[in-house]
Formats: sequence, structure tokens, C-alpha cells
Amino acid sequence: MRQDLETLYYEQADDGVVVLTLNRPDRGNGVVPELVRDFVETLTRLEADKSVRALVLTGAGKQFSAGADLKAMKDYLEHQHRVEHEPYNARVLFPLTQRVVESRLPTIAAINGGATAGGLDFALACDIRICSTRAKMGETYINMGLPPGNGGSYFLPRLLGSGMAAELALTGDVIDAQRALEIGLVNRVVEPEDLLPEAVALAGKIAAKSWRAVEATKQALRSTWQVDLATSMTNSFWAVSALHYGPDLLEGVSAFLDKRPPRFNEDRTHAADSPTADPAASAPAHASLQ
Repeated sequence: MRQDLETLYYEQADDGVVVLTLNRPDRGNGVVPELVRDFVETLTRLEADKSVRALVLTGAGKQFSAGADLKAMKDYLEHQHRVEHEPYNARVLFPLTQRVVESRLPTIAAINGGATAGGLDFALACDIRICSTRAKMGETYINMGLPPGNGGSYFLPRLLGSGMAAELALTGDVIDAQRALEIGLVNRVVEPEDLLPEAVALAGKIAAKSWRAVEATKQALRSTWQVDLATSMTNSFWAVSALHYGPDLLEGVSAFLDKRPPRFNEDRTHAADSPTADPAASAPAHASLQ
């Protein structure tokens, strides 16, 4: 069943897969405090639901997200900045980037249209990016007299290399879907009508894996961005050691030898049939994976 909040809605699309749609199409799905509130509340709820194992993030209308809502930002600059004395994105966009990265859920950005400035950084915070042939992407902060402010200067060099990251960030150029694919900004480009089916199918493939292994893998991949090889391998050693005590490794090995698909997540597939009284209250605490 679709769940509607003020600035977004979400619904289950497949076993273990939820699609979350930013729903401010009249403002290019620009980020305002209300959207941050709704997003954080929703993600906390989904993380507490043990039947949810993967998330697809997309936008309603013609844009994925234009980043900060510039009309709201202008109002902030004229009236609140002199009181708050901090940049607009400190309260608005920062929580979104951090919350996606630290989430236990592998997240796929289904980029349906424009993704610029903070909207691109929002997509970069996701684990995988698929875009429509209609998508346009740009690290456009510099066109407004700013450097990247919500993770772009962290993600882009790691994803694209320093030279291409510098080109995008210093020119503020907006590139099309094919160029984004060529430089590695996105994983796949598909026709608009295939975007959500493709993203949901990929999320479903991930959700069918062992949830324990998926969460450990996401954490391991993120942590390698800022540690050396020895530290990364040590962390992986203990994660692998811990997973030896769970049921999934034996099931995976047995399934391979029996030449059958593994039966993972049977303890979580029907978890939604007996929800906790307050899912948000039971959500695990998350430490940043960056």
C-alpha cells in the first residue's frame, strides 16, 4: 500500500524492495526542511522493518532533484541567515547525504530527470545509480558562487578520478545520460519507461541475497574509501568470521553443491506480518560509514 507524506511517498514494489519517491514536482523535488523531516522519518521506519532489504530512490515529475529549493534558500538568506549564521545546506541537505550513506539498506538512485548540485550529491550518496535517457546531471554549485557542499567533493574524485571530478565541479557543466555512463557517474542508462522496472529488478536481485551479507558488504565497500588495504582486509576478516556463525553461509554452500537457488532471508520475508508497536523506536542506531 502506498504511504503518502507531505513531500514524498513510498510503496513496496517487490519482495524486500521499497520505492521512495520525492514528491515536490512543482519545485523540481527541491529539498526543504519538510522533505528532510519526511525522508529521515521514512528511512528510519523502513530500516526498522525487517522485511525491507533494498531501497529505490526516485523523483516525481520531470526531475530527480534540483538540490536545495532555491526559492526557499533565497528566503533563508534574506531573513534567517542573519540569525542562524550557518549555510542553508547545513540544516537542509547535510542530513540527507549522511543518512543515505549510513543506512543499512542498499540504495539505488533511479534518476528520472535532472539531478543537479545537491540533487546530484543525493544520488552520489546512493550505492548504485541508474538513469533514464532523459536524465541530466551536473555539479552546478559553482554557477551560484559556491563549491560543492553536500558530499560532491568527496564522492566525485572517488567515483570518477580527480581530473573528471575537477572538470565537473569547476565548470558546473550539465551532462547528458550517455556522457554520465561514459565517465562512470551512472551504472546503466535505460529508456524512461524501463527506469523503475530496471531499478526494482536490480534491487530485487540484491534483496534476494543474504541480508547479513548485503549489510556487511555495503559497510565494507564504504569503509574502504578512507582506509588502507591492510585495515580493509582486517575489517573484512572479522566480518567474514562473524557471518560464519549465521545460517546463510551453510545455506549458500549447500545450495551451490545441491545445484539449487539458495533460500536466504526466510526469517525476514514475513517479518512485516508482526510489526513492532513503534517501528521507529526499534530502529538500530547507525554510525556513519564514511
